[in-house]
Order: sequence, then structure tokens, then C-alpha cells
Amino acid sequence: MERVTRLSAEKAVVIFTANIDCPMSHTVTTLFSGLGVGAVVHELDKDPRGRDMEQDLARRLGRNPPVPAIFIGGKLVGSTDRIISLHLGGKLVPMLKAAGAMWL
Repeated sequence: MERVTRLSAEKAVVIFTANIDCPMSHTVTTLFSGLGVGAVVHELDKDPRGRDMEQDLARRLGRNPPVPAIFIGGKLVGSTDRIISLHLGGKLVPMLKAAGAMWL
């Protein structure tokens, strides 16, 4: 879906979530915030085309529910499990720096 592609390129880190109260979404937004990354969060339940975007994300991720879905540098990285795995493996910060989301 063109809308997801366009929105995912808005900023270095973009998170699609059902709503900000979702525990998994809270986990990743808190992680990024703690790293000094200002992510854009799109709450699909508040978007008139949210259902269509959710279906597109489910297709891309191969899972349902597909949220949270995290894009870094305009590329789909995955969901909370993938982000935490990258962080624990020391690969998230270099990825964020390469995308221009972090400078230090």
C-alpha cells in the first residue's frame, strides 16, 4: 500500500501501532525514547484507512496482528521482538545511526 510506504519514510524511525496503550508498542517507543530517538508513531485505530494499512503490514510481516511494525530508514525492520533482539545484540544503535536517527 502506497500510504504505508509514504508514511514509513517520514522520519528515520516510524512505528505503526494499533494504539499507544499496547504494551508492545509502549516497550519499543520507550526504548527509542531512552536512546534519544524521536520516532513518529502512527496509531492505526485513529486513521480512517488504518484497517487497510494493518492488512498491508500483516502481508509484509507475515503475521497477524502486525503491530507494532517498526521502520528504520524507510525499511521495515519488524516488530518488538526483532527490535529487542537487535538491541540486545548491539546492532540497533548502529542501524539507528546509519539511518540518521542518532548522532552520538
